[in-house]
Amino acid sequence: MPAKSLARPYRSVLYIPGSNARALEKARGLPVDAIIFDLEDAVAPDEKSAARTVLAQALAEGGYGNRARIVRINGLDTPWGVEDLAVFGMHQGVEAVLVPKVNRAADLDAVAAVTDKPLWAMMETALGMLNAAEIAAHPKLSGMVMGTNDLAKELGARHRPDRLAMQTGLGLCVLAAKAYGLVIVDGVYNAFKDEAGQLAECAQGRDMGFDGKTLIHPAQVAIANDAFAPSEAEIELAHRHIAAFEAAKAAGQGVAVVDGKIVENLHIVTAQAVLGKAQMIAALSE
Repeated sequence: MPAKSLARPYRSVLYIPGSNARALEKARGLPVDAIIFDLEDAVAPDEKSAARTVLAQALAEGGYGNRARIVRINGLDTPWGVEDLAVFGMHQGVEAVLVPKVNRAADLDAVAAVTDKPLWAMMETALGMLNAAEIAAHPKLSGMVMGTNDLAKELGARHRPDRLAMQTGLGLCVLAAKAYGLVIVDGVYNAFKDEAGQLAECAQGRDMGFDGKTLIHPAQVAIANDAFAPSEAEIELAHRHIAAFEAAKAAGQGVAVVDGKIVENLHIVTAQAVLGKAQMIAALSE
């Protein structure tokens, strides 16, 4: 199935509280691929209404450049969700609406009925993990975001650097997202001063197939951007794969050999994807 929303990188996806005017201003200059403007967990109940006003004004003013602009609303079963959706479901500055605590595809229907924006789903419950494929198949869904803190809480799981307790849920969501051509970004790394720990978790997520990582602090941006971008070695190998395969085809052969390994058409698809992503990342900095 062709991808719906992979026409841009999502290496770094930074949460910004919708109530924090200073952070909203600072985000305009950060080298992130996407921003989740958060009206849910990051905003206290007595600040919800004010946050809505502050965020609506900031998005109306613009200045966020090529960064993807995603608003996480409160659930429609809360006192704030309906108004969040009324304000941001048609807001010109919003590219997508992130729905919290999605347990099943039907949870997206009420949101989809009142906005023409693409939807993203927070995957943060045990039931959501079990229904990941059904959720991913929703026609309005463009992306998934792992909510690993909430998932760990629900599971009663202990923190481990290898995220053993998360592996089943992470894997199910990656499979679902890739099957339906969705963007999928990994959960946050809480210890924002622990660069080695963040780097290891980013590498794990990248190896699993995640498109990027959600972040809680600007200090985490550079590591995520680097981890989820093609390396120079990957780019160089992609060029060699394509060149060798074209030469093999010209010689009437169906496969090539690079560094002692067989290269066939599926490797060329991967190589082209690597080069395409590198080009998109380079375009962001122009």
